[in-house]
Amino acid sequence: MNEKQRPRKVVVVTGASAGVGRAIAREFAAHGASVALLARSRDGLEGAGQDVERLGGRALPILTDVSDDLQVEAAANRVEQEFGPIDIWINNAMVSILSPALQMTAADYRRVTEVTYLGYVYGTLSALRRMAARNRGIVIQIGSALAYRSIPLQSAYCGAKHAVQGFTESLRSELIHDGSKVRLTIVQLPAVNTPQFSWIKTRMPKHPQPVPPIFQPEVIARSVYWVAHQSRREFTIGWPAVQAIVGDKFIPGLLDHYLAAMGYDAQQTNESVDPDRPNNLYDPLPGDYGARGRFDYHATNYSVQAWANRYRGWLALGGLSLAAYYLTARRSP
Repeated sequence: MNEKQRPRKVVVVTGASAGVGRAIAREFAAHGASVALLARSRDGLEGAGQDVERLGGRALPILTDVSDDLQVEAAANRVEQEFGPIDIWINNAMVSILSPALQMTAADYRRVTEVTYLGYVYGTLSALRRMAARNRGIVIQIGSALAYRSIPLQSAYCGAKHAVQGFTESLRSELIHDGSKVRLTIVQLPAVNTPQFSWIKTRMPKHPQPVPPIFQPEVIARSVYWVAHQSRREFTIGWPAVQAIVGDKFIPGLLDHYLAAMGYDAQQTNESVDPDRPNNLYDPLPGDYGARGRFDYHATNYSVQAWANRYRGWLALGGLSLAAYYLTARRSP
């Protein structure tokens, strides 16, 4: 079946049961896509599937632990059997632990790495095995400013995001070498109001929170949809993410000391939390958590920076035109 005969894009979203993945699935569904939803939570997948169908898309929920390459490959096979060739694959699934490194265990690091890094590797390779043969398609990695500037208490997660960055850049060069038209894009995120802060494993005394300023997951979803139809190598969302990335290039030592002083409190509310509360590190929690977390009152639903990033070419052209006009006006008698 050729592209003109297929009105719907076939999209795979990992970690689609909640948070950013859930918002992304909704965004593509609103544009009529066929969305395969990969996640561990049966309750979350059921809710996500209902969202997709309600918004006009087609849903295919598939229980998948992305840390298992065989499960990921089986999911990819099922998607193509039921929906057809995959056009867009979005790697988003993650787990994290809020803890000082010296209190972490080898199992902690292993699990975060298996999901948040190797899950991206397995998803990317499953997508490329199919896309490369057709010489079309796009893989989008949901990254983070923490891939450039690590913060305290999240050494496992930051390490995994750095690894995703390195893996993607290496693979991109290989695709260029092969003359492939398959595209790889990384979307670097700021702090986002997702349910993860209510279920991540923590060894800290206070309730986890995203480091302010905080953005709603729909801000991310709109940008991801846009990026999926562009040729961007990388797309950063939010001034805080830009500041972290640029700051790490020029003042990394100063940021080390700033984060040592501020990074602990910034990642916790004033509310006490039981360190032994249920978490989703190995198994999903029951219930459907949706896209947004508990920090609506702190979160914004728009990013001026993301808008400017989309239209940076036109903005640059407009700036040059204004500068040329100003110079010409000054020289006129």
